[in-house]
Amino acid sequence: MVCGTLVHTDAPVVLWTDPGGYDAYRVEKRFAPLDLSDWDHSKGGLDTPNRYGIRGPGLMPPLVDSVRGGGWTLDQLRDVVDQFVLHYDVCGTSRTCFRVLQDQRGLSVHFLLDLDGTIYQCLDVKERAWHATIANDRSIGIEIANIGAYPPDKAALLDHWYAADSSGTRVTLPDSLGDGGVRTPNFVARPARSDRITGAINGQPLVMYDLTPQQYESLARLTAALCRTFPNLSPDAPRDSSGQILARTLKPGEFASFRGVLGHFHVQDNKADPGPAFDWERLLTQTRREMGR
Repeated sequence: MVCGTLVHTDAPVVLWTDPGGYDAYRVEKRFAPLDLSDWDHSKGGLDTPNRYGIRGPGLMPPLVDSVRGGGWTLDQLRDVVDQFVLHYDVCGTSRTCFRVLQDQRGLSVHFLLDLDGTIYQCLDVKERAWHATIANDRSIGIEIANIGAYPPDKAALLDHWYAADSSGTRVTLPDSLGDGGVRTPNFVARPARSDRITGAINGQPLVMYDLTPQQYESLARLTAALCRTFPNLSPDAPRDSSGQILARTLKPGEFASFRGVLGHFHVQDNKADPGPAFDWERLLTQTRREMGR
């Protein structure tokens, strides 16, 4: 959904208006008992009833007055949005991620991407979601279900989320999560590469497991749809002079001029998502292929 208009992605998408969707427009907590979820019961742990805002900074006053009523046109929004920020959620499933964002942290993101490739849209893209500090005004954000990356001396945490079987490596959700809210019945989530991947982000060595093939498929289709919709959003990521994807935070000038797909770590130097296992070239190659179809 962009400015109230549906945009096709060819991926499974659940809107916030759909049954079972995750609605970041709601004030009340999503997972608390209904009689304990209103703002009076929530404000002890949350600062504001809203988890999003207006893409207002830098806009001329007449446009601010217009969009305050939800009046973004697609052409107006195209002049503002030129970045797509990728996060891993460190929650493992989209249901848990939305509970943390909505009920605990008072944050938001436009999209969630679950283990089976299901995309949940929580806000219209016209909104300023609260997910990536200085990028919020100009970006779209997505939280990808993955428990995340860890320093080698703390990588034992991955043993609680992954196990080996005769087919390779699979995700093992903790019993406390039940089925995790994953929509595909009896879905077995497997990382695209069975082995742990080690790499450095901002000079720190980290270990993690890859996304699932279903996540890459849906993410590429969503990225392609966004790049088609927003011409200033390039299907590429920050690269160094040799053409390699940068594994560090962008300098202020680099960030100001970059238009395209970013990791959270490209925006903030205290972040590592989407992590060293994330296959940037796989995503970008498939995104360009989708755009050409």
